[in-house]
Amino acid sequence: MIVSNASPLIYLAKAEKLSLLHELFGRVHVPRKVKEETVDRGKEQGESDALIIEKAVEDGWIQVHEVEPRVVPFDIEEGETAALSLAKELDVDEVLVDEAPARKAARMMDLEPRGTVYVLLSALKQEKIDLDSFLETLDDLVEKGFRLKEEVYIRAIRRAREIVGE
Repeated sequence: MIVSNASPLIYLAKAEKLSLLHELFGRVHVPRKVKEETVDRGKEQGESDALIIEKAVEDGWIQVHEVEPRVVPFDIEEGETAALSLAKELDVDEVLVDEAPARKAARMMDLEPRGTVYVLLSALKQEKIDLDSFLETLDDLVEKGFRLKEEVYIRAIRRAREIVGE
């Protein structure tokens, strides 16, 4: 079980890897604000990833919750605030957030921030994907607009190679 913000859902869906969340965590919990951002607004904008996320919600493994936003230590987006608040409400230690301010806020709230790259590395470690699929997906994410610092990209590839013993 894990709580997620919008960006991991959007980019994993764009890369056709959203199902990894289900395989790795079983259920994924999101605040209504994240569902509105990923599905409702995504559909309005004609984004195909919105339909993939919507199907996961309909299938029940992405669960949408109402949540009272908590005060967070930084000025972060509403969806990020809602995701951190939901993690605290559900007493879940890990939360999927990619943006640096949200990750910092999560740590200050005693949450373990995880991101999209963590999901791919976990899938590789659990042999849900192979190294080629990891590398292709990482490149696909970047091509689709996922912002990844060069040093993080290089570190992710090094870690992936360690996992597979290269």
